[in-house]
Amino acid sequence: MTIGFSFRTVAARSAVTRAALTCSAVCAAGLLAAAQSPATALAGALPGAPRPAAPPRSSLDQPGTQVRPRPGAPDVPEDVSALSWLVADARTGDILAAHNAHRRLPPASTLKTLFALTVLPTLPGSTLHTVRERELEGIGAGSSMVGVAEGITYRVADLWRGVFLNSGNDAVHVLASMNGGWASTAAQMQAKARALGANDTRVVSPDGYDTPGQVSSAYDLAVFGRDGLRNPDFARYCSTAEAMFPGEAGSSYGIQNTNRLLTGAKGVERYPGLIGVKNGYTTNAGNTLVAAAKHGKRTLVVTVMNPQAGGGVTVYDEARSLLDWGFAAAGRVDPVGTLPAAPAVPAAAPSAPARSAPHPGRGPGHAAGPAATARPPAGARPESSARSAAAPSQDEGLGWSGAAEIAGAAVLGAAGVALGLRLKAARAARSGRG
Repeated sequence: MTIGFSFRTVAARSAVTRAALTCSAVCAAGLLAAAQSPATALAGALPGAPRPAAPPRSSLDQPGTQVRPRPGAPDVPEDVSALSWLVADARTGDILAAHNAHRRLPPASTLKTLFALTVLPTLPGSTLHTVRERELEGIGAGSSMVGVAEGITYRVADLWRGVFLNSGNDAVHVLASMNGGWASTAAQMQAKARALGANDTRVVSPDGYDTPGQVSSAYDLAVFGRDGLRNPDFARYCSTAEAMFPGEAGSSYGIQNTNRLLTGAKGVERYPGLIGVKNGYTTNAGNTLVAAAKHGKRTLVVTVMNPQAGGGVTVYDEARSLLDWGFAAAGRVDPVGTLPAAPAVPAAAPSAPARSAPHPGRGPGHAAGPAATARPPAGARPESSARSAAAPSQDEGLGWSGAAEIAGAAVLGAAGVALGLRLKAARAARSGRG
């Protein structure tokens, strides 16, 4: 038996198929255009429209001061004597200016920023720990100490305040022991630095103590400071000005942050809007500083390594000068490079030097600050609600990968419609032959 189709049936099917395929092509093209970012779609719609400009090439590998001022931009301070320094926007990562940004120098205690980035997530602040004698062995001669003693039980949060406020190498040794040991912690820090794109840093001693071969750079320290600000615990500790620290027989004593830009101590005026982050000093490193401050909606990170002029306050004076310049120059200079992408920083800086809450069981009378915030339960890790700057915003479009998926779905959908229409036409034809 031969089954045939009338010319009318074939023509009807051909028309249906052409209509379905046309619909498929139109849908796919429309969805592809919609999937592009607004800037790309606009450029494609205008004949001869220029493509979006590529970011300017970094000049950070060049020696000396790097800055790209626009007309009317303020001059970079000429009296900054540091061997290396950098000014960056903490939100975008844009580097506004730098001097020998990748020069490898001893970091002193500013390396504790990397220590905190590495170890903070593994040790909840509410954890209790009784210090053992072996955990305090090997502390370098002349190290800064907060007074950690064998046999006393500390909360991990106490030890972190000892690290950030007093730059206590004894607290670092105990935390490193809890984290798996000195050598293991150094290896973890090295891996963390590489993961963050900080390739100038070599970690030998996690506390920043002068050790042959241990180096970092103004660029890397800015990376550590910027990334630390996304961690609420890090941000709270580095902005705490004063706290009470556990002593023997249930006693406690006050400690003060050694970052004078934060506290306004010893002849240094406190910098408005300062968040932290960490200062340091050793014989080989000289004075070093990572500082972050917020004015309005803008947060800047500044690093200063080893000023060659003046005394111990010069590092603060030069950081102040660079912060002032950065806030004045923002929007009036083109970036000379960028820090690796990181989540946005906290929305607000502390309005006054923060003071920590008293230790549990101690009498009243000590002011409570950010450190009094409820701590996570043991085993919990701090989480940040800030969205990563590396993630595309909603108006950046889906990109070609997402566009291809949409187009494929459109084609498959249209093919399904065509098949359904053909089957319907066939049934109609059969009923017509009847």
